[in-house]
Amino acid sequence: EAIKEFHWGLERGMKTFLVRPAPVPSRFGGSRSMGLPEFDPFWEEVVNAGMPVTMHASDSGYQKHLMEWEGGDEYLSFKPSALREVVMGHRAIEDTLAAMICHGALSRFPDLKILCVENGSGWVRNLLEQLNTAYKVMPKEFDEHPVEVFKRNIYIHPFLEDDVKGIVDIMGEDHVMFGSDFPHPEGVGDPLSFVDRLDGISDAAQAKIMGGNAIEQLGLKVPA
Repeated sequence: EAIKEFHWGLERGMKTFLVRPAPVPSRFGGSRSMGLPEFDPFWEEVVNAGMPVTMHASDSGYQKHLMEWEGGDEYLSFKPSALREVVMGHRAIEDTLAAMICHGALSRFPDLKILCVENGSGWVRNLLEQLNTAYKVMPKEFDEHPVEVFKRNIYIHPFLEDDVKGIVDIMGEDHVMFGSDFPHPEGVGDPLSFVDRLDGISDAAQAKIMGGNAIEQLGLKVPA
C-alpha cells in the first residue's frame, strides 16, 4: 500500500514526502524499524524515483516516555514541561536516523537522501558520537562507518538559535538547509535574517544553504 500511495503522489508531481520519525506500526501488533530489510522494496522505489524523504518533527508517540515520569493519561501538547523538552525534544529523530543506519537501510541504499526539517541541529554531534562509539565496539555490525553514512545521506535544517557554523563544519555546506517555519511562532519575523547567522561562511556556501541545496534536492526549476 505504501508503494501504491508513493506512485500516486509521483503521478501528481510530488517532489518529496513526509515520513514520521518513529517506528512503523505493525498490523500484527507492536512496531518495527523502517530501516529493516522488510522495508527495502519501498526504499528501492524511492531511490529509483530520485526523490528525497522528509522527516519533520511530528507526534512520534514519545509522549509515553513523558507520562512515565510525570504521570497522567492525557498528552497536553501546549502545557509547559521542561522535562518534555529534554525527553522528547530530539529523541524521535535521533532514534529514527540511528535505526536507518544501524539496521543498514542507508548502506543498502546509499543514494537515499533524508531531509531533516524542523528538528534543529543541536542533537547531531551527540548522535555522531554515539554512532562512532557503536562502531568502535562492534564494527562488524556495520557495512561501513556509520558517521560517514550519516554525513552522506542526511541533510540538516538548523534552528536560528543553533550553532549554524558548527553544523556546517560537521556536515559540510552541501548538507545544511535554511528553513523558517514561517509564520508559526517558532519562526522569526524576518525569516531571511537567518543569513546573518552565516557570517564567516563563503558567499557560495551561503547561497547553497539559503536555497541552493533545497532546490537541488527537490529538483525545483528556478525562473531565469
